Amino acid sequence: GESGAGKTETAKIAMQYLAALGGGSGIEYEILKTNPILEAFGNAKTSRNDNSSRFGKLIEIHFSETGKISGANIQTFLLEKSRVVQCAEGERAYHIFYQLCVGAPPALREKLNLMSAKEYKYLRQSSCYSINGVDDAEQFRIVVEALDIVHVSKEDQESVFAMLAAVLWLGNVSFTVIDNENHVEPVADEGLITVAKLIGCDIGELKLALSTRKMRVGNDTIVQNLTLSQATDTRDALAKSIYACLFEWLVEQINKSLAVGKRRTGRSISILDIYGFESFDRNSFEQFCINYANERLQQHFNRHLFKLEQEEYIQDGIDWAKVDFEDNKDCLNLFEKKPLGLLSLLDEESTFPNGTDLTFANKLKQHLNSNPCFRGERDKSFTVSHYAGEVIYDTTGFLEKNRDLLHLDSIELLSSCSCHLPQIFASNMLSQSNKPVVGPLYKAGGADSQKLSVATKFKGQLFQLMQRLESTTPHFIRCIKPNNFQSPGLYEQGLVLQQLRCCGVLEVVRISRSGFPTRMSHQKFARRYGFLLLESVASQDPLSVSVAILHQFNILPEMYQVGYTKLFFRAGQIGMLEDTRNRTLHGILRVQSCFRGHQARLCLKELRRGIVALQSFIRGEKIRKEYALVLQRHRAAVVIQRQIKSRVARQKLKNIKYSSIMIQSGKI
Repeated sequence: GESGAGKTETAKIAMQYLAALGGGSGIEYEILKTNPILEAFGNAKTSRNDNSSRFGKLIEIHFSETGKISGANIQTFLLEKSRVVQCAEGERAYHIFYQLCVGAPPALREKLNLMSAKEYKYLRQSSCYSINGVDDAEQFRIVVEALDIVHVSKEDQESVFAMLAAVLWLGNVSFTVIDNENHVEPVADEGLITVAKLIGCDIGELKLALSTRKMRVGNDTIVQNLTLSQATDTRDALAKSIYACLFEWLVEQINKSLAVGKRRTGRSISILDIYGFESFDRNSFEQFCINYANERLQQHFNRHLFKLEQEEYIQDGIDWAKVDFEDNKDCLNLFEKKPLGLLSLLDEESTFPNGTDLTFANKLKQHLNSNPCFRGERDKSFTVSHYAGEVIYDTTGFLEKNRDLLHLDSIELLSSCSCHLPQIFASNMLSQSNKPVVGPLYKAGGADSQKLSVATKFKGQLFQLMQRLESTTPHFIRCIKPNNFQSPGLYEQGLVLQQLRCCGVLEVVRISRSGFPTRMSHQKFARRYGFLLLESVASQDPLSVSVAILHQFNILPEMYQVGYTKLFFRAGQIGMLEDTRNRTLHGILRVQSCFRGHQARLCLKELRRGIVALQSFIRGEKIRKEYALVLQRHRAAVVIQRQIKSRVARQKLKNIKYSSIMIQSGKI
């Protein structure tokens, strides 16, 4: 989709869905918390989108054997480095700068010598400091919380914010002319002093790195003073490199956190959220690369939804009406053809010491004017006919951005810093260089001439990405922008129709209607629907069973075709069979439930009869035991009574005898 169509938001929804389904290990929470970090450091406000992704990312989510998320990995593409030092009117640099300026706590603000965003040259050139409905201070709190969750230590967080502040203060470094040849040296003001303090370097070395360049001519070393333009470019190149390295370092820390406990099972779902097609009033090198990437993705889309579809029909011997679609092969050839393609000519001109943006534009017109997708314009501009429409590119800054040269004096400065992050940045930059570094001094020009250009590196990343995508089962989400004003409820029919045409949605609808979108192998079809036939027919070979099913259920011949290995159905036909299958299964289940109910009732009846007999026996046994106990007690009572009566009688007899004796003896 185009810039501002909702790709990043849709990608976040997809991540939330996968996290909800595959959650339980706790890692899914960390994965979701990467979004605020990546958006803060990689997104910015543009004229078309308040939260525009200025980089591409591929999020690879790994799953365990049980379907739980076991880890993830994030790969990024082509961060727009130039936005650090320059942005158009009404746009902003990266969100994190503004979040830091308004959201940093007092202690951090004092330590980094932070000021309002309006006080920094890099931020005030666009006169845009806020976004409607967005609280940058609250967003900063969310970013800090997310950094905690992905296990970035407080010490490292403070170093990250120090690097951001150093980039802002670098923009405030000014220069003063020292001779008649326009040579300059940095002014030792607050900006220069603060930068040296934040990155941990000697202020004298910083001044030399910004205003001079060491060159080796033969066996001699020459220190060349820089002009104002050269010094400004050196300062901006250092700021861009620090920020780009910081972004890469953060992604690396995130990947380390997400890789905890990850086991490679081969089960993964990847979400590709890459910048959308862009066409602004002024389109530069960034739009050139972004739109080239979109051309590549569009070809991948065409290949899977048109070319592979048609090839499958042909391979299976299916007779169908071919659907014509807009193939962007010519435009891709314009970019990639060697030696006379846009990328090849750009790299060639970038290697010439005297090459300029104007000579590059003239070379394009000289070699490519016959290409139907190219048209040379006046001055330093040219037009490319992309799948989404024509875009006019201004070559101003093309060569500089493609070379992306950071003088080795600046890299040496970073390696000498006391802070650990600049040292890491310098080490990474040197390791990416193809030429071995020997000692502190370098050849004339001071920059690594063998370093890959930005365009070549990006092209290589794209080819690797395409290889990964080709090895997966792709699902495409088309994001359509309803209007160009970021206004809710406003629907521009012409704009929507243009997007549907450009991205091939209308052709997809046509191929679905005229083709056979549903297909199933003979074996799978027979296995799924064979039970609907008589047993004698269902036992035959899969192809015969499949044909018998189609005939039995009166599927019209024009609604399907039988291929060599598969059955091909028009839209809706498999749904009819599914309905029949579901009704039959429902009937079978009803019969089974009735039979099981009858069996259960018989079992219950027998069970009740047994229970009644058992209960009567138990109650009889209980009564008999109680009666025996009562009888025993009665007998015991009779014995006791008899003994008592006998004792009373004996006592009475004894008294009578005693009285008789007394009478007889005359004592009474």
